[in-house]
Amino acid sequence: MVSEESNIDGTSQSGTSPNSTAHNARSGDGAPERRGITVRRAPKFVPFMGLGGVLGIIVAAFVAYGIPGDESFDAGAVFGFFLVTFAAGGVLLGAIAALVLDKVSVRRSRRAVVESVPNPTGDEAEA
Repeated sequence: MVSEESNIDGTSQSGTSPNSTAHNARSGDGAPERRGITVRRAPKFVPFMGLGGVLGIIVAAFVAYGIPGDESFDAGAVFGFFLVTFAAGGVLLGAIAALVLDKVSVRRSRRAVVESVPNPTGDEAEA
């Protein structure tokens, strides 16, 4: 159970230090706390790598079954060989594409200032 203590100014404190930002949204002079942040859209690497792998599988199927080859090799064995090769290459190219887009997003990043919002008191929460 968390004990609630009362601060000097009458606000309650629930088992955290008096300097906690969760309960003290305002700085010592009563003004809201402000911080600078960087905002950017970063790509997720796993979807890019997965898409590259799927495209590699499609290319491997096209090369193995769509292009006539030597009759001494089974089409399934040729597909397996190209599957490993093109899928790994597709994953690598997907990762490179995500890295390039991540670098572009760093260049397009913007700075913003955010300020904390104080927790509503009992009277404000009811209104």
